[in-house]
Amino acid sequence: MKLLLKTVCLASAMALSFSAPQSDDSHYNASPDRCAGIEFDAIAPDEKGTSYFFKGDHLWVGFSGPAELSNGTFKDLDEYHHLGHVDAAFRMHNKKDSGDHDHIYLFLNDKVFSYYKHSLEKGFPLEIQQQFPGVPSHLDAAVECPAGECVTDAVLFFKGKDVYHFDIATKMVKKKAWDHLPNCTSAFRWLEHYYCFHGHHFTRFHPVTGEVGENYPKDARHYFMRVSNVDHGASGKKEPCSAVHLDAITADDTGKRYAFRGKSYIRLDSHRDGTHPFPITKSWRDVTDGVDAVFSYDSKIYLIKGNQVYIYKADAHYTLIDGYPKPLKDELGVQGPVDAAFMCEGEPTVFLIQGQKMFSVDLNATPRSVKREVSLPFTKVDAAECGADGVRVFVGSKYYKYESPTILSHIKFSMCHFGNSRLSGQL
Repeated sequence: MKLLLKTVCLASAMALSFSAPQSDDSHYNASPDRCAGIEFDAIAPDEKGTSYFFKGDHLWVGFSGPAELSNGTFKDLDEYHHLGHVDAAFRMHNKKDSGDHDHIYLFLNDKVFSYYKHSLEKGFPLEIQQQFPGVPSHLDAAVECPAGECVTDAVLFFKGKDVYHFDIATKMVKKKAWDHLPNCTSAFRWLEHYYCFHGHHFTRFHPVTGEVGENYPKDARHYFMRVSNVDHGASGKKEPCSAVHLDAITADDTGKRYAFRGKSYIRLDSHRDGTHPFPITKSWRDVTDGVDAVFSYDSKIYLIKGNQVYIYKADAHYTLIDGYPKPLKDELGVQGPVDAAFMCEGEPTVFLIQGQKMFSVDLNATPRSVKREVSLPFTKVDAAECGADGVRVFVGSKYYKYESPTILSHIKFSMCHFGNSRLSGQL
């Protein structure tokens, strides 16, 4: 658990240091500086989640550090092709084929190279059409799109204004024209969001419809690169880990794990993509003023603020259920606001914490109402969650662990007599 909370604290610091690329088409063999604002040729993560940013015959490993020659990481490129640049790149998502899943595909002119753990796969390079029939040569960009985010496991290939949706299983291609989207020189999937990079800017888009997010384009140096004197719009002052607290924490039925604070949230299960804070409205656009409590149940996520509850379908792109928000009293039988909420796996009971009281509500009941009320040994709780190893109650920069809700409800002695850990432990 200390490691999980370490991620929360690091993410708050990371928000102050994310920055970006560069836009001049600098001479090949010269080491480019992404802080100047370059235009990337391609972007792709590897099987461990390390992201590679390609420009000319150089690349950057991750979000910071100097450029290095691409053939130092992808060694066989020069044996088959004098590397001047990479047209496009993506990480394959194909769990049904272990011989393909998590491989990095690099595209150069009319050839495609497949790498796994930075080694070129036997038989490559191939003509692009041999591996991806119906996909043109001389691509501009490519990005993976797993089922749930796209209709099926797919790859999106970009060339000019044309986008080719390639179905991995059937190898069928659907060509679309997205005239509203800038010409993408590279594309990147990060934390289930999709980004088209153009110049030193990027634009977020929906992978099925091409719909562009609000307030784009944005400067990639403010988000995807660590650049000195560019601080993601923050003051640049890092908050000490001992000051970190949570407003809510939960995991949905798909395994996505979220921590909420203020008007932002971060993903805690995203080690393959890194951690980064986002506005809550990025995923739950109707919740504009932060949350008091959050819990997940029956493929839905409940966000509670004040006397209102918002219920979203927990699909790839959260959708507010018609008729919501509704009064918390009507939905769960408790008058808001509440301080925290949690559920334990396999049980249809939600526990709502309000001051020094904890209410249990049976979600199978109609109408829903409080079936039990108990007292807690806390004056104020910030957040709570229940996992396989018990219940965690978060108070300020500390959390307290109990084996079950029942044991939590029977604790009568002072908090200081119970073992506790700081959120900032081992940082």
